[in-house]
Amino acid sequence: MEYGAKLAEGKTKSIYAHPTAAHLAYMLQKDAISAGDGARRNEIAGKGALSGRTAANVFVLLKNEGVHTHYHGDPEPGVMLVERCTMLPLEVVMRRLATGSYCRRNQDVAEGTRFDPVLVEFFFKDDANHDPQIDGPGIVARELANPAEVAWIEQEGRRVFAILERRWADLGVQLVDLKIEFGRTASGELIVADMIDNDSWRLWPNGDKSQMLDKQIYRNMASVTEDGLQGLKEKYAQVRDLTEAFRG
Repeated sequence: MEYGAKLAEGKTKSIYAHPTAAHLAYMLQKDAISAGDGARRNEIAGKGALSGRTAANVFVLLKNEGVHTHYHGDPEPGVMLVERCTMLPLEVVMRRLATGSYCRRNQDVAEGTRFDPVLVEFFFKDDANHDPQIDGPGIVARELANPAEVAWIEQEGRRVFAILERRWADLGVQLVDLKIEFGRTASGELIVADMIDNDSWRLWPNGDKSQMLDKQIYRNMASVTEDGLQGLKEKYAQVRDLTEAFRG
């Protein structure tokens, strides 16, 4: 496959211009995995192809549900053809159940507390400052979005979560929380962009945290071993296989 100039390089992906269509780009997933703002880094051979297929499956589902995303296709394992856009430096996190960092920040909230409606939080992407939490007025003050757009992002985030929660529930899996990101197209429209894969959510089969399938397994490793990474890869493959149902 022919790629144009490299547009961006991240911890887990590289972005290349489309050689002929100026509004498109190729997103290539790496085999890298990281945690702790990049303090822990490893590679898992084949992870990029697994994550790329999972993300493509998710974006096919969202497209079929009428969500406007950057996805245009997935021509090869680990590669997505996407709309070029300027990413907002925000992580939008939707939480159905309290766990992880939320409970550490809110020690009066019990693990497993259910949020209904889904709780939406915003974090400003800044590894050096551990991605600090930010609110709507803060987003507006930084001129990342106007008030109406902030409200839309929250609403669209909940819609994306609801779509994925239903499909995971059909498979007997609890979607605990979900991180998504948004980009702005050349025309100024906000769309769901970047990746939604097994690094983006917490998945508890049958609602059982001890059976988790996601990146939290890596974060929880007291020490990283080859056996541990191989076991994690098997979970990523399982999630890839499960999300094939999203295309139907």
